[in-house]
Order: sequence, then C-alpha cells, then structure tokens
Amino acid sequence: MTTTVVGFPRIGEHRELKRITEKYWKNNASQAELIEAATAIKEKHWNIQAQAGIDFVSAGDFSFFDNVLDTAYLLNIIPNRYRELGLNDLDQYFALARGYQDGDKSVKALPMKKWFNTNYHYIVPEINDTTEIKVTGTRLFDDVALATSKYTNVKASIVGPFTLLKLARYIGTKQAADFAAATIAAYQEIFAKLNETSIAWLQIDEPALVFDLTDEDKAFFQDIYTQLLAQEHDFKVNIQTYFGDVRDIYSTLVALPVEGLGLDLLEGKYNRELIKELGFPSDKILFAGVVNGKNIWRNEYRKTIELIKSLPVENYILSTSCSLLHVPFTTANEPNLNPDLLQHLAFAVEKLTELK
Repeated sequence: MTTTVVGFPRIGEHRELKRITEKYWKNNASQAELIEAATAIKEKHWNIQAQAGIDFVSAGDFSFFDNVLDTAYLLNIIPNRYRELGLNDLDQYFALARGYQDGDKSVKALPMKKWFNTNYHYIVPEINDTTEIKVTGTRLFDDVALATSKYTNVKASIVGPFTLLKLARYIGTKQAADFAAATIAAYQEIFAKLNETSIAWLQIDEPALVFDLTDEDKAFFQDIYTQLLAQEHDFKVNIQTYFGDVRDIYSTLVALPVEGLGLDLLEGKYNRELIKELGFPSDKILFAGVVNGKNIWRNEYRKTIELIKSLPVENYILSTSCSLLHVPFTTANEPNLNPDLLQHLAFAVEKLTELK
C-alpha cells in the first residue's frame, strides 16, 4: 500500500507564514521576502512528508490565504472593483481576501463562509455577467514545477470545477450553467499545462459532492467531467471528496474514466456501505480516508485495519479523511502538556507517521 494526504498545514510549524504575511501587510517586509519565506515553508513541508515515508508529496495545497480564492484567482474570477485599484498581482489577491484602503481607494474584502462543517472559512468567489473565466495565474504551476524538481512522486491538487461553481456567488442574471463552457475550457488548459510536468497524480477536490444533490446538480457534474476528462493527459486523476458521503452520485463517480476516487471513510461512514453494496471498480484506486484529518486524537490501528479489510476493494492508497490544515502542526511543540494527555494526541506530523 502507498500513502498520501489530502493536504498539509501551510501556516508553518511556528506560524511562520502568519508572521511574515502580517509583516508584509504592515510594510515591514518586502514582497521578495514574503515569497522567499513561503517557498521555504513549502519545501520544508514537502520534506517532512517525504521523510515520514509518505509516497506522494502534495503540491498545490499551499495558500497565502485560501485555496478556493486561489483557484478563483487562477481562473481570472476577479471583480472589476479590485482590478481598478491598479495593484500588483499579489496585492490584488490580498485585496480580495482582506479589502484595501489607501487614500481615496477603498474596497471591502469578499465575503467569507464556513468551509462545510469545520471552523475554517473560505473566500466566496464573486462571478458577474461580464466575468471572463480563463487561466491567468501561475502560482499552481510554479509550485508544481518546484515540487517536481525535488521529488519523483508528486500529487498536485486543485479545487474542482463543480465545487468552485457551486460555492460561487453570482451577481447578475447568469448562473453556474452559463459559465460551464468557459470553466471546462479553463480546466482543460490546466490539464494541458500540468501535462507538461512530471506529476504522478492530479487531485481534483470536489467536496460539494457530499451535499444533497438534485438531478440537475448530478447532470451538471456529469456534463463537466465528461468534457474535461476527454482532455488527453499522462498523469492520473483522483476526484477527492471529504466531510461526508457521496450517496447521491456514487454510481456516477465510479463510472467516470478516472484512476482514483478519494472518499472520507470516517465522517462519511455511509461511503463504506456504498462500497459494500454497489462495489468498487477493480480498475480504480480508492484513496481511502482512514486517518482523521479533523480531530487531534491518535489513530486506533485495530479499527483502521478492520475497516480496510471489510471493504471489497482491490487497490488502495491510504490517505487522510480531509486536509490536515484543520489540526495543529506537531505535538513535539507542546512540552507543557500533561504526558498522560499527550500520549493520546496526534497532530499533522504525527498523522503522517500513522499513515506510514
């Protein structure tokens, strides 16, 4: 069996990203210093994963603020009031996230919403009738290029088109379906750009699939992926879900021409029943979310092994139930905790060991 994680904390072991970003916002650090610090954090986190024996290092999960915002920004989903500020790329990104005030220039940040059932919040993309969805950013490709220059087995990740369009706020008369064609074309371009790299897997995050889905939603998802997956690519594709089960669309998912499906087998307990009752294709790999990415407690190996053995699945990659950004970095930085409590805890770094 091989291992990976849905995502890794990006704030840094000692909150380095928070500190350097706040210094940048206060004009106490340059953009070059911010980018240098961010690069060092990414490289350290990739190395931690590799040293822990994780088989597929995750790239694309880093963010200066929020991954939904990152994907929207990559796809040119930037309201005109932010463009009119005349800022550089990074400052325009931060203006979307936290607003901007300078003399007579003033805009509020885009609204935030709770990220499913977590304490994390995401920036809600704003799409209006004149929004032109296309690939304009480079941060994802830059991160992938850096990761693949250092590691052989790299898994890139991006928020998927269905989730992006479902979570967006629409200003005007057009709705999600009106932007489907442009969004599919943009993701096809992302496929093409990533195909020029040496990534092993592309993880497409589609947590919106755990919502209650209407027939219209299911048809919309099917149409998006029928067209997107027709794009030729050398890397393998994993459609990743978390925070619940996919009962409304399981049959559609297992029929898609992808190599992997990521299912949360802890919070999405009903996913286990779906696999047992409906089966799992022998030509696909289950990215099995068996190590809890949201809680701080040590894994119970006996239960995990029993769970894995209970499922009629031939091919696994063991993973976390969701990104590890929801837990602290490492218990090694908690010397003041009572040892009796500490022995029961597992934070992000410890969960890598649990996977291995």
